[in-house]
Amino acid sequence: MNNSTNLPNVKIIETELKRERNKIKFRKIIKNTIYSLIVVAAIAALIATLVLPVLQISGTSMEPTLNNSEIVILLKSNNLKRGDLCAFSYSNKILIKRVIGLGNDVIVIDDDGNVFVNDTLLNEPYINEKALGECDIEFPFTVPENEYFLMGDQRLTSVDSRSTVIGCINGEQIVGKLFLKIWPLSELSIL
Repeated sequence: MNNSTNLPNVKIIETELKRERNKIKFRKIIKNTIYSLIVVAAIAALIATLVLPVLQISGTSMEPTLNNSEIVILLKSNNLKRGDLCAFSYSNKILIKRVIGLGNDVIVIDDDGNVFVNDTLLNEPYINEKALGECDIEFPFTVPENEYFLMGDQRLTSVDSRSTVIGCINGEQIVGKLFLKIWPLSELSIL
């Protein structure tokens, strides 16, 4: 056998082997990358569903605080205090309102839209205009134990706990409290 004729064949075989090894290595990298992306997406979906749900605002009942099409993140919690913005389940929808009264609070809203909780006038810098709005309950109104009295910031048009259609909200209906406004990015803020 002539070594000089076998030498090019050996180089060709070595080159081909190297190319095949690189193909296998590349496929392995792609496969691992895809698996990693799937795991990250699954973890993100779990977090978004179980801990930090994301909602898009629909409607005007929370203006000027929240506007139509803005996107917010909730914190899964029903540990609410007066003034918190919360999301709750009502009639197969998620609604967002502000906590005005807690269980056993006495609420009074006068004809001018001034809100009193336990005989104290609420300071409400988050509303543009005071109004009694759509109200068919009688005042003074006592919030039932373990329930919340909620109102929209757009007092004239918001349908909320002032109406017997919605009424007070119990803890089981609470989805969470608003934590962060993320869209539009220019208005990124903690709520």
